[in-house]
Amino acid sequence: MPAVDYPLEKLHTYEGRNPRPEDFDAYWERAIAEMKAVDPQIELRPSEFQVPYADCFDLYFTGVKGARIYAKYIRPKNVTEPHPAIVQFHGYSGNSGDWNDKLSYAALGYSFFSMDCRGQGGFSEDVGGTKGTTLRGHIVRGLDDHPDQLLFRDIFLDTAQLAGIAMSMPEVDPKRVGAMGGSQGGALTIACAALEPRIKKLAPVYPFLSDYKRVWEMDLAKDAYQELKDFFRRHDPQHKREEEYFTKLGYIDIQYLANRIQGDVMMAVGLMDTVCPPSTQFAAYNKITANKKLEIFPDFGHEGLPGFGDLTFQFMSDL
Repeated sequence: MPAVDYPLEKLHTYEGRNPRPEDFDAYWERAIAEMKAVDPQIELRPSEFQVPYADCFDLYFTGVKGARIYAKYIRPKNVTEPHPAIVQFHGYSGNSGDWNDKLSYAALGYSFFSMDCRGQGGFSEDVGGTKGTTLRGHIVRGLDDHPDQLLFRDIFLDTAQLAGIAMSMPEVDPKRVGAMGGSQGGALTIACAALEPRIKKLAPVYPFLSDYKRVWEMDLAKDAYQELKDFFRRHDPQHKREEEYFTKLGYIDIQYLANRIQGDVMMAVGLMDTVCPPSTQFAAYNKITANKKLEIFPDFGHEGLPGFGDLTFQFMSDL
């Protein structure tokens, strides 16, 4: 079998390279407490896009540090009982996309929420306020500041907060909420289910934001991870602070959140992925202790995985 990473048998036992901060658990408990103390000030506005069988809303809420976060919200009509819901997250630098590709879940009788990440391609707000570089990089945002200033800390919390908002809607059954997304969206799916453990099912696809040091050692700090190379070249050219920086990145490394997941997991990985290397994805998957299943695509990289969309729809239809 062609390979860009470890052999498959080693991937199944790989445990990751990036350092885990000693106070990791305390860090996230403090972060969750901060999120829960926020008044979300939820606002729903009917969207210009509407269909006969669902109501479409522009949803805004206040996240940590006061940022206003945007999500699309689709609510099926003529469904009187509390019903399932899905929260969806997009790829790095993108946005929640069009409305039309989300309507299949409304036809199933589900509510559907799709979030714009703060400071990326959509309508969510990035309030900034960190010391150090913000050049072409959300991974490194706050890396020269206190760990609480890491931008992905706040984005991870936004995902959990949106899930909690979805669960609080009177039309939604809080025990039947799923999460899904690919690449950055796959990472956020894992973070969401880790920080909001009531997520019942999750379907991450080739998740980003895992095992940063492994990415570096594979010389794959390019594409979505290019900012790691740029950061060291400009801010630590001799790597004198390498261990410090990778340890700080450990706070936002999804592999160390994965063991908090309680819902059922169906994850997909392409073994030819040079954007998010397979070993980094296995580092997270192997730490999941909940019921889980891995769909492997040997000849595929960071691209569409044939049939996985249908598998995901069937997986979520059991909600």
